[in-house]
Amino acid sequence: MHLLVLGLGYSAARIADAARAKGFTITAVRSRPGPGVLTLDDPTLPAAIAAATHILSSVPPAADGSDPVLAAHGAAIAAAPARWVGYLSSTGVYGDTQGAWVDEGAPRNGRRDGRMAADAAWEVLHPQSRVFRLPGIYGPGRSAIDRLCAGPSPRIDAPGQVFSRIHVDDIAGAVLASMECGPAGIYNIADDLPAPASDVTEAAARLLGMDVPPLVPLEQAGLSPMGRAFYSECRRVANGRMKRLLGYSLLYPDYHAGLAACL
Repeated sequence: MHLLVLGLGYSAARIADAARAKGFTITAVRSRPGPGVLTLDDPTLPAAIAAATHILSSVPPAADGSDPVLAAHGAAIAAAPARWVGYLSSTGVYGDTQGAWVDEGAPRNGRRDGRMAADAAWEVLHPQSRVFRLPGIYGPGRSAIDRLCAGPSPRIDAPGQVFSRIHVDDIAGAVLASMECGPAGIYNIADDLPAPASDVTEAAARLLGMDVPPLVPLEQAGLSPMGRAFYSECRRVANGRMKRLLGYSLLYPDYHAGLAACL
């Protein structure tokens, strides 16, 4: 079993570690060269694509909206004999649903054309393509606990705003489960409890024994344009397909369990 990982970021590295523990050989591709690491323009990469039994890309669209992996090697991946092909996408492709639940059948209606185009392209790229749509990702080193430990982290007062999220170990678990069972297609990988970001910060503060940060109105929070755009959307992400077809049970079904594990 040979897993080719294109883009060894936070989530993909966790998936690679989990696959290695299952006996996979790992070939990694990153933007910067290093020992045992390929780059997208490495002349040996086409051979690695042809040799891999499993191929995973976590590379997001570039600034111009194009997918660097598809631009350079889309045809080779489409023709590869791999038994499994995966792409880490985003639940942002659903856009704002004003708090309504969305499943994999919902239309792509996001604000990032490049992300939606990549999501659609990977879905049909290969007969064994799996597209994993991920909400807010947290885990060790990247959680509300870490933000509070690093300094003041205000809670944004955004009435009615809810978000879905997922612990990085559940991303790895669900992706590995899809390598063992379940058909090709799209999967939402999310936990069971969409919630306001302010509730997550409050829970983290209580776990740390800290005072709960005060609520700050959104317009006074000093957020970047990207941060404000994040709060312009509200949705709840359904994970029933993941559970039914992959047989995967969440390690951390809500942020309470996930934050406790991070601590």
